[in-house]
Amino acid sequence: MKMVLDNKELTEGFFEDTRLLGIMAPLKDYQFCWHLNTSMGLNFRQNNEIEMKLVKKKRSYFFSVYEYREPTRFLSHYLYNNQFDGEYLLPEFKHLDFLWLMKGDAVSDGALQETIQIIKALNSVQLVVELTNEKIKNKEHLVF
Repeated sequence: MKMVLDNKELTEGFFEDTRLLGIMAPLKDYQFCWHLNTSMGLNFRQNNEIEMKLVKKKRSYFFSVYEYREPTRFLSHYLYNNQFDGEYLLPEFKHLDFLWLMKGDAVSDGALQETIQIIKALNSVQLVVELTNEKIKNKEHLVF
Protein backbone atom coordinates (compact mmCIF):
# COMPACT_ATOMS: atom_id res chain seq x y z
CA MET A 1 0.00 0.00 0.00
CA LYS A 2 1.30 3.40 -0.98
CA MET A 3 0.67 6.42 1.24
CA VAL A 4 0.23 9.77 -0.44
CA LEU A 5 0.80 13.00 1.46
CA ASP A 6 -1.97 15.48 0.87
CA ASN A 7 -0.06 18.76 0.70
CA LYS A 8 -3.24 20.78 0.28
CA GLU A 9 -4.64 19.37 3.53
CA LEU A 10 -1.32 19.84 5.32
CA THR A 11 -1.14 23.43 4.14
CA GLU A 12 -4.71 24.17 5.19
CA GLY A 13 -4.05 22.63 8.61
CA PHE A 14 -0.89 24.69 9.00
CA PHE A 15 -2.81 27.91 8.29
CA GLU A 16 -5.67 27.28 10.72
CA ASP A 17 -5.78 30.05 13.33
CA THR A 18 -3.08 32.12 11.67
CA ARG A 19 -2.75 35.77 10.70
CA LEU A 20 -0.21 36.86 8.12
CA LEU A 21 1.25 40.30 7.54
CA GLY A 22 3.27 41.43 4.57
CA ILE A 23 5.86 44.11 5.29
CA MET A 24 7.84 46.36 2.98
CA ALA A 25 11.01 47.51 4.75
CA PRO A 26 14.27 47.68 2.81
CA LEU A 27 16.46 46.44 5.66
CA LYS A 28 18.52 43.36 6.39
CA ASP A 29 16.45 40.77 8.27
CA TYR A 30 18.57 40.99 11.44
CA GLN A 31 18.25 44.80 11.45
CA PHE A 32 14.49 44.61 11.06
CA CYS A 33 14.24 42.05 13.88
CA TRP A 34 16.35 44.29 16.09
CA HIS A 35 13.88 47.15 15.46
CA LEU A 36 10.91 44.89 16.26
CA ASN A 37 12.54 43.47 19.39
CA THR A 38 13.55 46.91 20.64
CA SER A 39 10.30 48.75 19.93
CA MET A 40 7.83 45.96 20.77
CA GLY A 41 9.62 44.11 23.56
CA LEU A 42 9.78 40.93 21.50
CA ASN A 43 12.60 38.43 21.23
CA PHE A 44 12.79 37.33 17.59
CA ARG A 45 15.69 34.92 17.03
CA GLN A 46 16.80 33.25 13.84
CA ASN A 47 15.75 29.59 13.75
CA ASN A 48 17.94 27.72 11.27
CA GLU A 49 15.92 24.52 11.74
CA ILE A 50 12.91 26.03 9.98
CA GLU A 51 14.80 27.97 7.30
CA MET A 52 12.83 27.67 4.07
CA LYS A 53 14.52 26.15 1.03
CA LEU A 54 13.27 26.44 -2.53
CA VAL A 55 14.90 24.79 -5.52
CA LYS A 56 14.47 26.56 -8.83
CA LYS A 57 16.39 25.80 -12.03
CA LYS A 58 18.63 23.34 -10.15
CA ARG A 59 19.64 26.06 -7.68
CA SER A 60 18.85 26.24 -3.99
CA TYR A 61 17.53 29.38 -2.36
CA PHE A 62 17.41 29.80 1.41
CA PHE A 63 14.98 32.12 3.17
CA SER A 64 15.73 32.83 6.81
CA VAL A 65 13.00 32.55 9.43
CA TYR A 66 13.03 34.32 12.79
CA GLU A 67 10.89 32.97 15.60
CA TYR A 68 9.41 34.41 18.78
CA ARG A 69 7.14 32.44 21.15
CA GLU A 70 5.00 34.41 23.56
CA PRO A 71 5.78 33.20 27.10
CA THR A 72 2.20 33.45 28.43
CA ARG A 73 0.26 32.15 25.39
CA PHE A 74 0.41 29.47 22.72
CA LEU A 75 1.04 32.18 20.14
CA SER A 76 4.21 31.95 18.07
CA HIS A 77 5.47 34.59 15.66
CA TYR A 78 7.50 33.76 12.56
CA LEU A 79 9.20 36.38 10.44
CA TYR A 80 10.16 35.11 6.98
CA ASN A 81 12.58 36.85 4.67
CA ASN A 82 10.67 36.99 1.35
CA GLN A 83 13.78 37.49 -0.80
CA PHE A 84 17.00 35.63 -1.40
CA ASP A 85 19.39 36.30 -4.26
CA GLY A 86 16.72 37.57 -6.65
CA GLU A 87 14.17 34.85 -5.84
CA TYR A 88 11.03 35.22 -3.74
CA LEU A 89 9.45 32.91 -1.20
CA LEU A 90 6.05 34.25 -2.29
CA PRO A 91 6.60 35.39 -5.91
CA GLU A 92 3.08 36.90 -5.99
CA PHE A 93 4.30 39.47 -3.42
CA LYS A 94 7.63 40.60 -4.90
CA HIS A 95 7.20 44.06 -3.37
CA LEU A 96 7.22 42.65 0.18
CA ASP A 97 10.47 42.17 2.09
CA PHE A 98 9.10 40.23 5.07
CA LEU A 99 6.17 38.00 5.99
CA TRP A 100 5.05 37.88 9.62
CA LEU A 101 3.03 34.78 10.49
CA MET A 102 1.17 34.58 13.81
CA LYS A 103 0.23 31.00 14.63
CA GLY A 104 -1.03 28.81 17.47
CA ASP A 105 -3.57 31.05 19.17
CA ALA A 106 -6.32 33.39 18.03
CA VAL A 107 -5.27 36.95 17.24
CA SER A 108 -8.16 39.41 17.41
CA ASP A 109 -8.68 42.05 14.74
CA GLY A 110 -7.98 44.70 17.37
CA ALA A 111 -4.68 43.13 18.42
CA LEU A 112 -3.68 42.72 14.77
CA GLN A 113 -4.47 46.38 13.97
CA GLU A 114 -2.44 47.46 17.00
CA THR A 115 0.53 45.40 15.80
CA ILE A 116 0.20 46.86 12.29
CA GLN A 117 0.21 50.43 13.70
CA ILE A 118 3.35 49.76 15.78
CA ILE A 119 5.19 48.24 12.80
CA LYS A 120 4.11 51.13 10.53
CA ALA A 121 5.60 53.61 13.03
CA LEU A 122 9.07 52.05 12.71
CA ASN A 123 11.65 53.90 10.63
CA SER A 124 12.15 52.47 7.14
CA VAL A 125 8.83 50.56 7.15
CA GLN A 126 6.98 51.62 4.01
CA LEU A 127 3.98 49.28 4.04
CA VAL A 128 2.22 46.75 6.28
CA VAL A 129 -0.76 44.77 4.96
CA GLU A 130 -2.68 41.75 6.14
CA LEU A 131 -2.47 38.92 3.63
CA THR A 132 -5.60 36.80 3.61
CA ASN A 133 -5.37 33.13 2.67
CA GLU A 134 -7.24 33.69 -0.60
CA LYS A 135 -4.58 36.13 -1.82
CA ILE A 136 -1.67 33.72 -1.31
CA LYS A 137 -0.95 31.44 -4.26
CA ASN A 138 2.17 29.71 -2.91
CA LYS A 139 1.07 29.10 0.69
CA GLU A 140 2.95 25.81 0.82
CA HIS A 141 6.24 27.78 0.65
CA LEU A 142 5.57 28.97 4.23
CA VAL A 143 4.91 25.54 5.73
CA PHE A 144 7.73 24.13 7.84
